Amino acid sequence: MKLKPLADRVVLVQRAAEEKTQSGIFLTASAQEKPEIYEVVEVGPGGIVDGNEVKMGVAVGDKVLVGKYSGSKIKLDDTDYTIVRQSDILAIVE
Repeated sequence: MKLKPLADRVVLVQRAAEEKTQSGIFLTASAQEKPEIYEVVEVGPGGIVDGNEVKMGVAVGDKVLVGKYSGSKIKLDDTDYTIVRQSDILAIVE
């Protein structure tokens, strides 16, 4: 099954947590912090949203920074997705 976002929505997948610190210490699963950096897997077409024209500024494959409690969490085919509005994306990580 595939998700196809509507309007100004973006489908994201969270990147894996770091298993080792910069100094080389391995972290247990409970000690690993989930990063707020996601990868864009699908982008909606944009269009007219709330009376304003929205052009999509992100593309599939972009790494983006999203607020901790933004979006809707969806589990589909054993993969956790987050669906957010483009305006909920704080930055593109380069």
